[in-house]
Order: sequence, then structure tokens, then C-alpha cells
Amino acid sequence: MDHRYADQATAVSGHRDDPWHDAPWNGGRHGGGRANGDRRNRDRRDGDEWAKVTGRARFAAEYSPGAALAYAVPVQATIARGEVVNVDSETILTMPGMLAVLWHGNAPGLGVPEESDLALFQSPKIAYRGQFVAAVVAETLETAYDAAARVRVDYAPEPHDVVLREDHPRAYRTWEEAPEEDGRDAVERALREAAVRLDLTYTTPAYHHNPMEPHSTVAVWDERGLVLYDSCPGATAVRETLAELFTLPPSLVRVITPHVGVGYGSTPEARPQTVLAAIAAQVTGRPVKVTLTRRQMFAVTGYRTPLVQRVRLGADGRGRLVALGHDVVEQTSTVADPGRGTESSGPASGPAAEAATGMARLVYDVPLRYRTHTVVPLDVPTPSWSRTYGEFPGTFALESAMDELAAACGLDPIELRLRNLPGADRQGYGTAASAAVAACLRTGAEHFGWAGRDPAPGVRWDGRRLVGTGVAVSAYPARQPRPEATAWRDDDGRYRVRLAAARMRPEERAALTTIAAVVLGVTPERVEIEVGGEGGAAGPPGGAARGDEPEDVVRWSMPVVRACEALLELLGAAEHGRGGRPGGHAEGTPVAVSARADDPDRRHVYGAQFAEVRVNADTGEIRVPRLLGVFTVGGAAGGAAEEDELRALFAGAMTLGLSMTLFEEGEIDERWGGFLNQDLSHYLLATFADAPYVEAHLVPGDGLGPEPPSAGHLAGVGTVGAAAAIANAVYHATGIRVRDLPIRLDALVGRPPLA
Repeated sequence: MDHRYADQATAVSGHRDDPWHDAPWNGGRHGGGRANGDRRNRDRRDGDEWAKVTGRARFAAEYSPGAALAYAVPVQATIARGEVVNVDSETILTMPGMLAVLWHGNAPGLGVPEESDLALFQSPKIAYRGQFVAAVVAETLETAYDAAARVRVDYAPEPHDVVLREDHPRAYRTWEEAPEEDGRDAVERALREAAVRLDLTYTTPAYHHNPMEPHSTVAVWDERGLVLYDSCPGATAVRETLAELFTLPPSLVRVITPHVGVGYGSTPEARPQTVLAAIAAQVTGRPVKVTLTRRQMFAVTGYRTPLVQRVRLGADGRGRLVALGHDVVEQTSTVADPGRGTESSGPASGPAAEAATGMARLVYDVPLRYRTHTVVPLDVPTPSWSRTYGEFPGTFALESAMDELAAACGLDPIELRLRNLPGADRQGYGTAASAAVAACLRTGAEHFGWAGRDPAPGVRWDGRRLVGTGVAVSAYPARQPRPEATAWRDDDGRYRVRLAAARMRPEERAALTTIAAVVLGVTPERVEIEVGGEGGAAGPPGGAARGDEPEDVVRWSMPVVRACEALLELLGAAEHGRGGRPGGHAEGTPVAVSARADDPDRRHVYGAQFAEVRVNADTGEIRVPRLLGVFTVGGAAGGAAEEDELRALFAGAMTLGLSMTLFEEGEIDERWGGFLNQDLSHYLLATFADAPYVEAHLVPGDGLGPEPPSAGHLAGVGTVGAAAAIANAVYHATGIRVRDLPIRLDALVGRPPLA
């Protein structure tokens, strides 16, 4: 192979050995699909949903290579800080069916620092409880589980610290924003001199992803390098990470993700189980599968960091904001690198920093703002964003504070927000945000029946239940990852284009087949579009439930065109015309070329959410009989089917927000240093009974540009505003301000009017 193309070309076999290639759930040999007929009926039979409900869809944990498959099960640390002194591997290896016991005493070296979260078995150091300190590899899964339970690990424990607090001695500032003139002093002065002043603190707990699909990887080493069948939709990120870990060129790492049921922030990048599978396969010379249990996922697949947020608002006598301070304190692990900071609404540029302060910049017109992010390294697992970016906890704090400001100013909560929207003279997001938020608030107020709302808290009774309503504004980045396509030519003269997409509708596949054929100068019958793997999001996706939404032709056409053009250039026009091969490339190893689309523009989707709650005066139990969201989605809804899909996604996202407001909390044991509730019996989630009526309305908007993101990348806005809307409704019902999530019964019981 010409090494000039080493960064973008991959030697591949044509994938005839891939058992998924000809399967019906992958589009079969004729991946172009059908271009005509009723869309909804075709989706039912040919689409991804039909494959899943009929059991034909195959996920990473279900892949079985042709060679004998081995199984690896990790052994997790039972202390939160210290070192591994010894692992009793000799006794375990005498068990029938055992292949290997891996730990830092015998594992191969990796190309990353020992302090990295993915540096499995590179050091005796233990950074958090639940860290992989050893692993067993066996012929059967049952043998592997039995052996893992029998492994004896000797530790040298050290005192640990797992409690987040604002004044922690390890705390350090990762990012701040202040006015250009006078800096923080100007904000402090304006806050002191404001007619109405608030200084409030809000807390949110650790949130765990808990997707339906378990994190799973099957690793295979062959003559072409490393092949991973993985549950992660961010295939490009995994490929680049594994290439660095094993000191391979990225061209020798293939990541295939045909179906993905994992997301919510737990899989935009490589996780320890992927590294473990690759190490075990390398050591044993066999394909190895690693599938995490639910309890294991709580420690090694990321979680949302708990946050302590101080919000200070200053307003004039009419309720117009004059200054705002928003200070965020969060935790990270001692093996993460959060110091790269955070600047914008959306994911932080470091793996742990939670960008929670963007709402004030996006939505409200505040002359003076001061925002900070402080990180505390603790002996805990490395956090990540979960279901949404930092807008969820950030919006809870800011929109709760805005509700408190409305009460302090004697204004209706909607009126206060409308007064603080930016005018047409504001640069940047101002005009689009103002129009979008105003439309959502007014449309929602009409649908919800807000007119005539009694502002007095704690006075409306329905039997033994107090009734209240609340509102909150939300904003969310609508960007999505750069799509990637890989094109190559088989020995028989057929062309294939593999897309790093989790799924695709048949008509979209057919359209892209035609586009590729035109660029290549061949008939569509000589082109196949494959979906799943060898590319994908280089960074975290931008949706609440990324990993399984249909893709669109507009988004994927650019990388398809670029990959096909690059392939023609590589093959050479003359060689292509005669069906020959470029010099220097052996038969049986056709050349593949990858290409990506341009980075999308920074865009946002806006919304307003309304909640009605009923609080039992005797028990403090909170019920949410109504939850309404109104969202501006620009041109994302192109027809009735798309609008139905968006409404369903928004309703699901709001239900997630309800769950995170009333039920979910990762509880850490200060004594032992680990999470206590590591299963769905103790980590509570909302059920259908908890959200009887969740409704989403769509209003037009112009903030998403001519090529709006796919539906899944917009859904996050449905989650981020739910907590504040519900908490504000609880105050309206009871007169009790709850500034800590989840809203517990003991925050209400015993306090008037719930005496």
C-alpha cells in the first residue's frame, strides 16, 4: 500500500467474512433498498424497528465469530484508593476451561500513561472502587464468572475521599467568563446595588445512564489488525483510541456497530470493557467477548457528576436582570483530565467538566455575567455527560432561580422571562433565541391554560392533595457529529460504501446508492451501501438518546461524495476505466478511503415546559398528571411522519427529565467509597404510571439552518427544562422551595402546609 494514504486508507477484505454483511437486517446484498412505495409500510417491514421487534437485529453481545469464542469477566477493586499487591492467578488457572488471568503483573503494555482511565493493568494503583484490577478469560461464560468470583486480590489500602464539597482543598478552577471591563468586580458591584438580589444554591446528584443494551465488545485479532464489534456508536473515537493504546495505525483497527441500543452519554467513546476485550484477545490468540453486567456498568461506563451550583441574580424594580453570577462545582476522578476546560453550551472539552452555565448566555439578556467552573478530583469513577449535556443541571438551577426572582418581583413567571429576552440589537444568539423562546412560552401558555393562574403558593386543594403549576425555558445545542463514509472496490468490480450510522431507512439508503453511483460513474446495481461501523462520531453526539435514530440523505451525502471522489483519485482515472488496479496493491486487498463531512454550525433548539403537580399533604408524594413541552425545531419536521417522530422523542425526553427530578440518584457510600444502589431495584426510574400525560407541541423556528439535525439530536431540549418546571410547580403547590434533586418526601413532609 502507498503509505502516503496511511492516515485515510485501510486494507480490507471486502467483508465477505462478515456474517452480518448479507443478513436481512443489514440490507442484504442489495443494500440500496427500494425507492418507491408507501414509506410507513416499508419502514415496518424493511426498517430497523421491524428487525428489532422480530428478533432479527443483532447487537454486539450477540456476535459470534467463526473461530472458537472465549469470554472475559473483569475483577473489580473492592477499595477506593490504594494498590494491588498480588493476584492469586496460579490457583485459578488450574480450573478446567481457564485460558488466562490478567493483571498488572502479566498484562501487555499499552501506549498511554499509567494514570489514564483506559490504562488497564498498567499499574498497581487503584483510583476508585470498581476499577478493573484483574480479569479472567475462559472457554465458557459460566467458567469465567465462577473464576472471577474466586480470584483473590491482595490490597494495600489508603484513605480515600469521595465527598464533593465547595471548599475542598483539591478544587481548582477550569474555566471562567467575566466582563472585559472591571471583570468580576463589576458583577459584584451590580449585584450589591440591584433593587432585587438573590443568592441561591442548588444541588443535583450523580445520574447513571442505565441504557437497555449492556456494554459489550467482541475483539478479534487477524492478519489485518484488530476488529471490534462494539456497542459504542462513536466508532471513529473508539478506533482512534484503540489505535493509540495498541500503537497501531488507525487503518489497522476496524470498529463495527451494526445495531446500537446503548447511548445516553455512556458510549460516545471507548470504555474499559472494549480495552479488556482487545487485551484478552491479544493474549489468548482467540476472539474474546466482554459483556458488562448492570452492576459493573455503574463504575466504568461514566455517569453525570453531582453538581453544587451557586446562582446570584440582580434585577431592577421592573424585574429586568442587571447582573448574574453562576458558579459550578463538580467532581471528577484522579485519572481524568478535566483541565482542558469548558467554554460553550454543549459538552465540555474535557471528559469531566460539565458545561452547566450556558443557558444565561443563550436565552437571557444580562448586561453583566460572571460564570465559573470548578473541579474537585476525588477517588471516584470518571464522570461523563449523561442523556444530555450540562444543560440539564444548569437549567434546573437557573430556571428555578428565575422563578424565585419572579416571586420576589411580584411578577408572573412567564412575564418575567419575556421581559428578559434579548432585543433585536443584541449580537449572536439574541434575535433567534428571543423569537423562539417567546413563541414557545406563549403557545405553551395557551395550550396549558396558564391564563388566570393564581400566583399564591400553597392554597389550592383537591381533597388531600395540593395542586400547583410551573414553567421553565430550555435551550439545547442541536449539532451532531461529523458523519464519515468509507468507500472501496471489490475484486469483482463492485463498489461498497460503508457509513458510520447505527441505522438508515431503505429509501435513504437507495438515494445514497444513486449518489455514489453517479460520482463513481457506474450503475446503481454496482454499488452497495452498508450501515454500521468503521467510523462515526469523533466526539460525543448531540442528542439525549443518540445511537439509534434514522439518518438522513442530506447529512450523509457529503461524506459519500468525498469518499467516492477520493477513491477514484486513488485508483486513478485510467485504471478505473479499464477495471484494473493501481500499481503496488495486491489482489484480494482492495483499498478503502474514508472521508468526513464538514463540522456543522453551532445551532440551538429552544423550548418551554409546563408542569402540573399534585402533592399528597400526608405523605409528601408528588404526582405529575400533566407535562407539556413546546419546542421550536426549524425545518427538522419535514412532514407528518417526521413531526410524529419528533413529538414522540420529545415526550420520551421529558419523561427522562421527570425521572431525574423525582427518582434518580446515585448514592455513594462515604465509608467504602462506591455507589450503593448499583441495580434497578435501588436506582429508581420513572415508570409509565409516573407520567400519565406527557405532550409535546412543535412550533416553527429559523435557528437550525437549512440542514437541520436529525430528530435524535434535537430531543435533549425535552429533558433539560423538565426539572425546573416540576420543582417550580411543587413550590406553587406547597409554598416550599426545593433546591436539591431529587425532590424527596422528607423535603416536604412536616413543613407547612404539609404539617
